Amino acid sequence: MSELIIEPIEKYGLNISHENKALFSRIGVVGAGKEGRTIINLTASAGMEVVFMEESQERIGYVLEELNKTMDQKISNWGLTHSEKKIIMNRITPTLNYDDFKGCDLVIECTRFSETGRRSTPLRKSIFKKLEEILEPDAIIATNGSTVIISELAADLDIKDRCVSLYFPVSHPDARILEIVKGMYTSEKVYNKMEIFAKLINYRSHRINESNGNISLRMLTIMLNEACQILLEGVSDMQSIEETFTVIYGQRYGIFRIADIVGIERLVTLMEAMFNDFGEKHYKPNPLLWKLYRSNQLGVRTGKGFYLYDEDNNIISENKSLFN
Repeated sequence: MSELIIEPIEKYGLNISHENKALFSRIGVVGAGKEGRTIINLTASAGMEVVFMEESQERIGYVLEELNKTMDQKISNWGLTHSEKKIIMNRITPTLNYDDFKGCDLVIECTRFSETGRRSTPLRKSIFKKLEEILEPDAIIATNGSTVIISELAADLDIKDRCVSLYFPVSHPDARILEIVKGMYTSEKVYNKMEIFAKLINYRSHRINESNGNISLRMLTIMLNEACQILLEGVSDMQSIEETFTVIYGQRYGIFRIADIVGIERLVTLMEAMFNDFGEKHYKPNPLLWKLYRSNQLGVRTGKGFYLYDEDNNIISENKSLFN
């Protein structure tokens, strides 16, 4: 059974001022797509009260249903008990209003990616401004992202040094490394607090100086491009490339499977951004990636990518249309 912290975290957190209040006892999440739901689940399971905001009651209902499904899967795999699930779900509060973020120590912006793999910078700036109006001066405002953006989001705020970027890897549940991105304005004090946050959710923190793709995705995209080129040249087949990645190098998933999980649209968009930033050819998306992107075969989310998937996101077969 996986280890869960099911007690309140007051005795574990960092006390501030002279109040008997733990740092990160209450956090907020703006947007509850796949990554937002991951953060909600992680933090509520670690004993934190979580307020998440969505755009409609319909979306809130969908998010709560998906959170329930995730926890039911853990129950079926003996990773969670019914009573633990109830405790965790009771820590989660949905809202449609920014005012409900009052009292949060940390609010993470997690707006969803568009169909093109992009997130609206003006929208995210607007969210940051609204959060600044609501939150206490020492509360941290974060974005969940992997591109160079946090300094731009912080630039229009009055208190810039409390802004930070986080990246939670989504390739599998045990990828417990949190990339903490320090922007041009981010203070050392805020970075140190985020290291505490990482420990509270049982993650290892990695310090990242602002750079497109951070560490994890810069490495992934280069390996993915090379794997695509090997496949395109007919050097080997998809299964052999996947087994090279999993058996020889000990990875949980093959490189094409990871690409489907992360999302083809996100990777292509990121790779184009890195190519424009760094001018290095190895970041330019391979033609196979463009073929999937342009045909809206974006991976697990759309049911088609390098593989075809069933309703439960299980692999049915390789995507043969990729080679037509």
